Amino acid sequence: MDTILNIILVVTAVLLIAAILLQQRGTGLSTAFGGDGTVYRTKRGLEKGIFFATIVLAILFFGTALARIVFPS
Repeated sequence: MDTILNIILVVTAVLLIAAILLQQRGTGLSTAFGGDGTVYRTKRGLEKGIFFATIVLAILFFGTALARIVFPS
């Protein structure tokens, strides 16, 4: 059981890092040059899917880490 939890934890961590890095940033260099950076916009399509996947992966990572603590080998 210890090996399975370790594998799940590592895979979830890598996927969580990838999901976080794939998300677009709200402010970029456009605000430095007078661009409008305070525009409210909604998430649509792939951006919304990545956002929800990040939340699910974070919950899975936390749950797996907690299971690793509660059920040591």
